[in-house]
Amino acid sequence: MRKTISLVLAMVFLVSGMDHVLGCTNFLVTPGASVNGSSMITYAADSHVLYGELYFRPAADYPPGTMMDVYEWDTNRFLGRIPQLSHTCSVVGNMNEHQVAIGETTYGGRHELRDSTGIIDYGSLIYITLQRARTAREAITIMGELVADYGYSSSGESFSIADPNEVWIMEMIGKGTEMVTEKGNTFNKYKGAVWVAVRIPDGYVSGHANQARIQQFPLDDPENCLYAADVISFAREKGYYEGTDNDFSFSDTYAPVNFGGARFCDLRVWSFFKDISNGMDAYLDYVKGHDLENRMPLYIKPNRKLSTRDMMNFMRDHLEGTELDMTKDAGAGPFGLPYRWRPLTWEYDGKMYVNERATATQQTGFSFVAECKPAKPDWLGILWFGVDDAAASTYVPMYCGMTRIPESYAAGNGDLLTYSETSAFWAFNFVSNFSYLRYNVMMKDIVKVQRELEEKFTAEVPSIDEAAMALFEVNPDMAREFITNYSVNMGNYTVQRYKDLGQFLLVKYIDGNIKKEENGKFLRSPEGYPLYPDQPGYPEQWKKMVVKDTGKKLRMTGEDIH
Repeated sequence: MRKTISLVLAMVFLVSGMDHVLGCTNFLVTPGASVNGSSMITYAADSHVLYGELYFRPAADYPPGTMMDVYEWDTNRFLGRIPQLSHTCSVVGNMNEHQVAIGETTYGGRHELRDSTGIIDYGSLIYITLQRARTAREAITIMGELVADYGYSSSGESFSIADPNEVWIMEMIGKGTEMVTEKGNTFNKYKGAVWVAVRIPDGYVSGHANQARIQQFPLDDPENCLYAADVISFAREKGYYEGTDNDFSFSDTYAPVNFGGARFCDLRVWSFFKDISNGMDAYLDYVKGHDLENRMPLYIKPNRKLSTRDMMNFMRDHLEGTELDMTKDAGAGPFGLPYRWRPLTWEYDGKMYVNERATATQQTGFSFVAECKPAKPDWLGILWFGVDDAAASTYVPMYCGMTRIPESYAAGNGDLLTYSETSAFWAFNFVSNFSYLRYNVMMKDIVKVQRELEEKFTAEVPSIDEAAMALFEVNPDMAREFITNYSVNMGNYTVQRYKDLGQFLLVKYIDGNIKKEENGKFLRSPEGYPLYPDQPGYPEQWKKMVVKDTGKKLRMTGEDIH
C-alpha cells in the first residue's frame, strides 16, 4: 500500500510540476452535433508564461529553394530549417483561410520517447501545417510527413483537427533518441513519431485535456482511422506491448492514465460531457482518480445540438453544480473564488492534497472556439477568439479570411513583462485579476458586458456572412476587406469596452465597498454626494470558520458605542 501511495504521489507531482505545460483543454463538435451544421473545436492555451495574442500569417509566395526557420513555440528556441512551399495559406490564430483549424493538449507520455534531435515541435507542427493544408484529412497527412522527415522534438501530444466536413483527434509521441553511425554519417535511428488519428463520427462530440484518450482503434478503416505504420511494431520493439494488434491501445501503451491524468485532465472532458449526456455519473469515480479502469469513451452522442455560445460557456466551467464545485469549499474564500493559486498539489500534516484543475483557469493565454462553416467562400469561417481567463473574457469573431488583425490583439504589442496600454491581453487581465478580490459580486458586472457583446456578435454574424457572400460575387477582394473591417472593428470595440469596464469596477468596488448604481450610472444624493455604499460583510460559513479559528478573541462584550 505504501508503495502504491508513493507512486500515485510521484505522478501527482509530475503533473503539478508540468502544470505550465499540461494546461490546455479541447472540445470537439461534429457538424451533425451542432445547431447550424458547422464543425467546432475549442482550445484554451493555458500557461503561466504564455502571452495572449492573435497570431497572423498572411498568404505568401516563395522562390524555389527557399528555406524556412523553425522555432520552438514554447521557448522561441531555434530548431532548424526545412524547405518552404512555393505558396502558403493565410492563417489567423489557429485557423487558416480554408477553415482548417487545429488545437492541442500536451499529455507527456513516456518521457524516454522525446527526440532531442528533432526539429519540429508541436507548435511549429501546428502552424506549418495550417499554412499548407486545405482539409483536416490533408493536415493529418502533412503532420505525419513533417515529423517523419524532420523528427519530432516534443513530448506526447493530442491534436484536434477540423474542417467544415470532418473533425479528428490525433495523438502523437516521439520515438526517442538512439544515435547510430553508418558510412561516416551519424543519425537518430528512431527519427519521427508514432501516431493515431480517429475521425469523430458525425453527430458526436469528443474532448481531450492533457491525457491521451485513444485506446483501441480500427486497423483497416482508412475512412475513419489513420495511423503511423509502425505504431504497434515500435511498441513491441521497445517492450511496451506484447498482445495482439486488435487489442493494442495507444493510450495505455504510450501514456497510461494515472491519478493526475484522471483528476486534473480527464475531469475537464467529463465536466463537458456531463452537461450533454445523462450517463456520465458512471465515470465520476474515474475522474476523481479512484477507479482508473473505468475510462470514459472517446466520444459521445450529445442529447442536444450545440451552438457557438454553448461552446464558449463550456470553456468557462469551474465544475459548478458538482461535488467538486470550486466556488463552494473553504479554498474559495468568503467570495466564492473558483481559482486556486499554484502549485497544483500541496502538503499538510504529512499528507498530500490537490487543488482542482477546471477548464477555466487563471493562467490562460488565449482561447478560441473555431467555427468551420459549410458556407462558401471558405474564408467565412470564424475563430471566436479571447485572451486571458475564459470565464471573464469575451469571444470576438475573427473571420479566418481577414487580411489584417486588430493592433490590440497583435503579436508584439506588449508581453508578460511589458504592460501595454493598447493591448487586449492587459485590458482583459485588469478586469479578471481585479474581480478575483470579490469574485461573487464583481463577476455579475463582467458577465453582463460579456453576454451583451457575445449576443451582439452572434446576432450580427449571419448578416455579415450574407453581405460578404453577395459582395464576393461582385468583388472578392472587397468582400475580404469587408469581413476584415468587421473583425478589426469588433476587436477594438471589445477592448475599449473592457477598459471602460475596468474603470467601472474600480470605482464601484474600491476599498471593499459596493457603490450604488443603476444601469452603469452611479447614484448621488440630491446634493451631489455619493450615496453611502453597501457593505454586505461576509457569509455565515466564513464567519463560522473565523470564530472556530479565533475562539473568543474577536467576541464583543458590552455595548457598541462607536
